[in-house]
Amino acid sequence: MSFCRNFASDCPGPVGRREFMQVGALALGGLTLPEVLAARAASGNLSKRTSVIMLYQHGGASQLETYDLKPNAPTATRSQFAPISTNVPGLDICEHFPLQAKLADKFSLIRSLHHEMSSHSDGGIAVLTGKSPLVADPTSQSRSDHPDFGSVASKALGPGPNVMPPYVAIPQKPYMTQPSYLGLHHGAFEIGDPNAKGFRAPHAGIATGKDGKRLGDRKTLIDQLDRIRKTEDLRGNLAGVDQFRELAFEMLTSPESAKAFNLAEEPDTLRDRYGRNLWGQACLMARRLAQAGTSVINIYFNTPRTGQEFTNWDDHPGNAMREGHFAKYMKIRLPYMDQALATLIEDIHAKDLGREILVVVVGEFGRTPVMRYGTPNRSYGRDHWPQAYSALVSGGNLRMGQVVGATNSKSEYPTQSPYTPQDLLATIYHHLGIDHSQTFDDFGGRPVHILSDAQPIAELV
Repeated sequence: MSFCRNFASDCPGPVGRREFMQVGALALGGLTLPEVLAARAASGNLSKRTSVIMLYQHGGASQLETYDLKPNAPTATRSQFAPISTNVPGLDICEHFPLQAKLADKFSLIRSLHHEMSSHSDGGIAVLTGKSPLVADPTSQSRSDHPDFGSVASKALGPGPNVMPPYVAIPQKPYMTQPSYLGLHHGAFEIGDPNAKGFRAPHAGIATGKDGKRLGDRKTLIDQLDRIRKTEDLRGNLAGVDQFRELAFEMLTSPESAKAFNLAEEPDTLRDRYGRNLWGQACLMARRLAQAGTSVINIYFNTPRTGQEFTNWDDHPGNAMREGHFAKYMKIRLPYMDQALATLIEDIHAKDLGREILVVVVGEFGRTPVMRYGTPNRSYGRDHWPQAYSALVSGGNLRMGQVVGATNSKSEYPTQSPYTPQDLLATIYHHLGIDHSQTFDDFGGRPVHILSDAQPIAELV
């Protein structure tokens, strides 16, 4: 069975196992949620759909080279880049962020995040789930025992208008997360690289036949899903899929959903402004999905394009076998981030969506205050540092144009308003209208709070 990814190609055959598995959460989402939706309606939250777009900086971006520069620190510590002023007096950011500098009144910086997880997977789990692993894993191979915030939103809020998937990951979800006890149908809908040649969302062509017309017969697609179900049930992969297939059909055939995923709807001038690379087109896609009703879009903000010089934010000596100073690689990477993020913020406000959409830029931790020379490859870099790092937030009807918290002169630890990733997640849940004190049952039937001992960041809400 074939699966087409080219906009210009047809999708002649029946839906195959691969395509069905690729739509994962989409094909398995929602029909378990009538009680939840009824609860939302009763609370009055149904009329206002809000969304979160997270730019997850896998690897851990250096706070000293982005949003918490220390130009007066000792040589081994100080930022490798100069600070520049923004349109908010007293708020300085990296010189390679000139576009962001023009709209600092539309974002706020949190400079006092901290936690205790120093490996990539453990730090990612803490940031994305609000739960710390019981046992630290220095190999960065651990997987979350609890659902991440996107899966929580899927469970709590259900599908968006026009049967939009509640949780989308671009191009893929962070490797350390999983929906866990909420069920696979609340996992992220991974759509791949929207900048790839011939990109189309995995479900976008399933609803068309060889002649390009929409399937008019509901039974046709449902029968196809049934054949997949029978095959997968034999493998034990899709137990209980029957209850999801009706909603799967609605999602797979919704013209509104397909339109939201079609970047060709946007003018070339706007696509160029975002940047013709993974980060730029992912941010544009995220805005379209949020506008259409998807609750959470998590962009795996790892690298904007292929090439050793772009390899993630893990700028310790010898990362990816890169030679020389980490700053020369950040100097290449940061303008891509500046273009995509600044355009996203501008675009959201131009469309008067600043109250409905919250943008969050964060990684699993920051980088060490002291640079280190190391091998291989005679390189300088900064190591993992969860004790102090920064995040950016924009929109979401939060208070903008400010700096929340501070670190000491070397960015070693917070000195004002220390906050944890749990507090940042509580702020996200506040925006989404989710009570983070509510519980979901784990695999053993025990109630687990979404978050414990966390509150929205007071300076923002």
